[in-house]
Amino acid sequence: MKKNKIAVIGGTGKAGQYLVNELLKQGFPIKLLIRNAGKLQIENPLIESIVGNVNDYQAVKSLFTGCNAVISTLGLGQPNSETNIFTTATRHILKAMEETKINRYIVITGLNVDTPLDSKSKKTKAGTDWMKTHFPETTANKQQEFEMLTNSTIDWTLVRLPLIEQIDKRSNVAVSLTDCQGEKISATDLALFLIEQLSLKDNVGKSPFVSNI
Repeated sequence: MKKNKIAVIGGTGKAGQYLVNELLKQGFPIKLLIRNAGKLQIENPLIESIVGNVNDYQAVKSLFTGCNAVISTLGLGQPNSETNIFTTATRHILKAMEETKINRYIVITGLNVDTPLDSKSKKTKAGTDWMKTHFPETTANKQQEFEMLTNSTIDWTLVRLPLIEQIDKRSNVAVSLTDCQGEKISATDLALFLIEQLSLKDNVGKSPFVSNI
């Protein structure tokens, strides 16, 4: 059966590389938005790349054309992008999704984002407070991203994460809407969880914590 084409943002980053590999293993055709064409280290007939970044609305719209869903593993990047990158990206993504008639959006963020359902443990709360103290602008921007999604009409899922380990190892995965159960998540387990969300509806309009336990 033919797989839907997936638009991927952040596909050359720490988590994104694993996502791209897993999508390809499962036979998904993908379109990648990349800031630097030289960073794409993989060649595959299932890959189409668009050179640009999320600050450029036309690049985002071009990325989405012909796709059926969007997955973003966008981070600050190297060198770091501006601290408002997440709201800028979300604004362009929501507009482009409306224009290209895409309704499914899956995106990762940190455990420091707060939602009304939260009952964070002392450890998770401490991690949240540490981020608010040391990275106040980025943390506030990620919180605004959540608010923008909740006010949208698309089928979004905001996946909240602890430290991402760049390993292929698979372990038990805990999913919770109220608290982060573990301290780490393997990039492979994360990639597989994100891909599962393409067909599952359980987490539409929700912000699950995902971690290894």
